[in-house]
Amino acid sequence: MKHFARRYMRNYGAVFGLIVIIIVSLLALLAPFLYEMSPWSMVAVPLIPPFTDPSYPFGTDMLGRDITAGLVWGARVSLLVGLLSTLISLVFGIIVGAASGYCGGWIDDLLMRLTEFFQTIPQLALAVVIVAVMSPSIYSIMVAITAVSWPPAARLVRSEFLTLKQREFVLAAVVIGQKPSRIVWSQILPNAMSPIIVSASFMVATAILTESALSFLGLGDRNLMSWGFMIGASRTMIREAWWMSVWPGIAILITVLSINLIGEGLSDALNPQLRRRGE
Repeated sequence: MKHFARRYMRNYGAVFGLIVIIIVSLLALLAPFLYEMSPWSMVAVPLIPPFTDPSYPFGTDMLGRDITAGLVWGARVSLLVGLLSTLISLVFGIIVGAASGYCGGWIDDLLMRLTEFFQTIPQLALAVVIVAVMSPSIYSIMVAITAVSWPPAARLVRSEFLTLKQREFVLAAVVIGQKPSRIVWSQILPNAMSPIIVSASFMVATAILTESALSFLGLGDRNLMSWGFMIGASRTMIREAWWMSVWPGIAILITVLSINLIGEGLSDALNPQLRRRGE
């Protein structure tokens, strides 16, 4: 653990990303205390420019809603959807990939054909259809993101299992008579976690982008403020009030970039070649 932290800290971009995500997470957790009123509330004169009123540092929108409050509450939605949908996608992807990679044969063929079927459909198009059919809500959005996110995770896990099941420690476990389920969960999966963890960080970033795209298209949860909704609602006002769409756009950019930087840092820190060198 000490060596992992040391390698991670050497990547200054990853450290910067981690600091940003910690700040965004704290703002999301403290949103009810920082802004007790609903972000939908009309609290001031419409279209106050940014940095002109200390009470509304990022200005107000065309209905007089505080954009700063919208940004803080929107962070809750983005992080919640990103983390939960990624967790569900990973669980499903690990189950499919583990069964496919370890069992092989017709089970592998069947599961991989199913995975390839989902991958042939454009991700955003599939997500739009699922949300539209189920009716827009945070639950349908997470279902849609899960449906488009699990295939890459399954293929990654399958690849790792195909490699690891030929290793000596797995063959030794088979020889001594360990059950396949125990071999999968205690021998192979722990050794495959490094690339899965790195992949999960990028999946979170992709999930945030997908949620923002759906909200921009008007398919977000109407009861929850999100960054994508803020951009979509202000797209007709970009010339008169540029700040309405610029600030949530910057929030998405910084958050996604920070998560990607964390993923790169994890990739470097979990690099098995560095571990073999004893760093």
